[in-house]
Amino acid sequence: MTRSWAPETARLDLDAGPGKLADIVRRALRPPLRDRRFWMVQVVVVFLAGLHLLVDVHSSGRTGAFPGGIPVALLIVPVGYAALRYGLTGSAATAAWASLLWLPDLLLPVDQGHAPSDVVNLLLVDGVALFFGQRIEVERRAHARVERATLGRLAAEARYRQLFEANLAPILVLDAREVVRAANPAATALFGEGAIGTPATELVDASQLEELQGRVVTLGDGHDYRVAVAELPEGGDDAAQLVFEDVTKERSETRRAARQRALMVAAEEEQRRRLARELHDEPLQLLLHLARRFETLGESSGVPAAVASSLEDARLRALEAATRLRNLARDLRPPALDQLGLVPALSSFLAEAEDDSGLPLDFEVSGETRRLHPDVELGAFRIVQEAVRNALRHARAREVRVHLAFDPDLVRLDVVDDGAGFVVEGEGRSNEHSGLGRSGEHLGLVGMAERASLLGGRLEVHSSVGRGTDVRAWLPDEPGGGPNGTA
Repeated sequence: MTRSWAPETARLDLDAGPGKLADIVRRALRPPLRDRRFWMVQVVVVFLAGLHLLVDVHSSGRTGAFPGGIPVALLIVPVGYAALRYGLTGSAATAAWASLLWLPDLLLPVDQGHAPSDVVNLLLVDGVALFFGQRIEVERRAHARVERATLGRLAAEARYRQLFEANLAPILVLDAREVVRAANPAATALFGEGAIGTPATELVDASQLEELQGRVVTLGDGHDYRVAVAELPEGGDDAAQLVFEDVTKERSETRRAARQRALMVAAEEEQRRRLARELHDEPLQLLLHLARRFETLGESSGVPAAVASSLEDARLRALEAATRLRNLARDLRPPALDQLGLVPALSSFLAEAEDDSGLPLDFEVSGETRRLHPDVELGAFRIVQEAVRNALRHARAREVRVHLAFDPDLVRLDVVDDGAGFVVEGEGRSNEHSGLGRSGEHLGLVGMAERASLLGGRLEVHSSVGRGTDVRAWLPDEPGGGPNGTA
């Protein structure tokens, strides 16, 4: 964008002081000495100075062939040319050179020279040199900025045109009437040469352009495209741009993303298993050993009663820390799940949760109990674990019922509580993402749905404010073999 040079002109005019004077001196000391025309200007200045001196020496101050002020005023010609040609650098140097050459004339006797008028004329010439030199230089800079901006705009347009032509995604440029004005080669190959001049809504079968934003359409080549509508800046003939992104392979990408999420879940569980084992093998044993040591020291003879009491208190705190550490290790990876299976692991977890909360937790198992794939057992345990914790911590439930049903090739989970409940978005939809609450809320429910989806199952959440929550999950015996699994 080109900026006006008027503010810079004002700055140069008003910026008086040592800084401005130093800048003028610096420019005057750096004239374009390699330019032959600059030296021709200086020869003219020398000629005018010599002519003026010669006239003053051979004539009186009152009479003569040349009036005293004319040669001085003629300096405006070379000074003005230097300003036009070189800006402040040339005009300042020329004016300084003229003032220096006029010194001999100013030292002439009063009856031969015109020192007062010459000084006034020289000051006027110097003022003209500085004034016009500044103006011309500012205008040159402004013109240079305009040229640079123009070149930059042209370069940007050329780059855009190159990207537009080389882009593999079909792109249509529309005017204010939503008629196609331009199409890149990919769009021409997709829509044909007749696309230009055709309303965009006819090409993509839409009633309004706003409907296309983010919409996936199937076009003539049989591929699916997601449409992006971009409004272009005002001031040109083009009003909008349509970009068509080929999303035909999105399903395979979705499967790849699902595999990646499964790997992340597996890595998380492996980390939990390792951390639980390390907590059980080292810190927990150390705390138990420390508790026994405190007990032994407290029972030693000769130990003062106050010290024995402190040792007993330390022993109890060590045992409490060991208990918390054991519970933490069990939460990270319940050993009963790997050793005994899903039913014993859930029984142990619910019994401990009932002891901690003091609330009744009912656990019911139906069908023929069997071992499932380790990943399915782990996923089912995590879903029940998260649902029960949500009911106890957030829903303020007074009763929680867990039902585990073994069906042929399928296991069903049902966790019901009588807590506060919440507003469910998409109530009743039977897919792995239904009923998960408003965006940004109930992240634990999202995690449960993700686990069910990764295993090839599905999860539903039914809830309403004041009526409790019902979390239901259907999981296959083998990962990926359920209703939402992949073959």
